[in-house]
Amino acid sequence: MSHVADMGLEIHSLDALKEACKLLGLEFCENQTTFRWYGQHVGDWPLPAGFKKQDMGKCLHVIKIPNNSQAYQVGVAKNPLGPGYSLLWDFWAGGYGLQEKIGANGILLKQAYTMARTKKELEKKGYRTLMKKKQNGTMRLETF
Repeated sequence: MSHVADMGLEIHSLDALKEACKLLGLEFCENQTTFRWYGQHVGDWPLPAGFKKQDMGKCLHVIKIPNNSQAYQVGVAKNPLGPGYSLLWDFWAGGYGLQEKIGANGILLKQAYTMARTKKELEKKGYRTLMKKKQNGTMRLETF
């Protein structure tokens, strides 16, 4: 079964996305043009907005769990509806371990990206920042 979904977050900074991946223990694979998913769209789930059946599994970059050849991956694809990138993933069966790392609907990855993007913007304005991931999975951004 294929259940490819868009995480619903426009990505405008690949640097911030790479930092978010590091924070979550994920690997960003630059210029990898396919991501692991079910492998065939069988029509049991709606396609992400703006994407076509032939687009499934294709991307510009990939986010993966290091040393896990079973887990599905996140495809970083050009957003077909506007600027930036879309994050696509097959959530069937929790992405075979992927959901544990990125959270339900990618919430942990989205939070980490937002934190990394905010950190970069604050540093541009002269603030010193420190990003911390707590044991319970929450993140905190401190400025000084």
